[in-house]
Amino acid sequence: MEPAADIEHLERGLLRGENCAEDGEDEEAVLFRASFDEAEERFVKYQTARWVLYSLVLILAWGIGLLMLIYLPFRRCIFRRDFRSRKLYVTPNSVVYKVRRPVLLPCCGVLKKEKHVLLPSVADVVIEQGYLESVFGVYSVRIENVGVRRPPSDDVQIQGVANPHAFRKAVLIRLSNMSSELFSGHPPAGEDVPRMGHSSVASMSPSRSARHDPSFPLDQFAILQKLEEVGSTVKRVETLIDEQNLQTPARAD
Repeated sequence: MEPAADIEHLERGLLRGENCAEDGEDEEAVLFRASFDEAEERFVKYQTARWVLYSLVLILAWGIGLLMLIYLPFRRCIFRRDFRSRKLYVTPNSVVYKVRRPVLLPCCGVLKKEKHVLLPSVADVVIEQGYLESVFGVYSVRIENVGVRRPPSDDVQIQGVANPHAFRKAVLIRLSNMSSELFSGHPPAGEDVPRMGHSSVASMSPSRSARHDPSFPLDQFAILQKLEEVGSTVKRVETLIDEQNLQTPARAD
């Protein structure tokens, strides 16, 4: 078997038989893959119920709801193709969500959407379920971003995840491992960090090195800044004490 064919075979196995070259699968290792297959029927029934409710309401408004009911079989087909194309997985550095949504009619092409959320920017993974979702057993997963300046609309929301609690646990475990690797000083697997002498490490400013690291959490960066300020203050106090000790014998003479 040729190397290219071998790689293609492995990628197809990861993506449940679909062609990954077209979807642009990342070369990063997949630590956890969320499942959607078990929730397909529940999701289609949930979306169908929503569509029928909207149609019944809009029948009273210029008869638009009647056209929506006629369009329902095509809409169900779009729901299925949309749902089957969804991919949500966790890599060592990010959470990746991909979907291919048909446009209006299944034969009119698709819209591709790909979202990468860096793990250091993840504040929490929220599992939600509204009233109608609870009736059909459908869950939604919302990935909250770090930072108060970002509006809630920037959060990534995925509906229909069959194992939302397992996905949330996988993300939180990976974040915990990244924090442990950061504080223990051990580089992540697959990365080689040059060894430095004691003098080089002592002369390096923690906040300066953290400032150039995009994966460094903001709260830990603030702590290091405070530590650096305290260290600078202690050094200034020691300098003043040394100067006073030098001036004391001169006054005694």
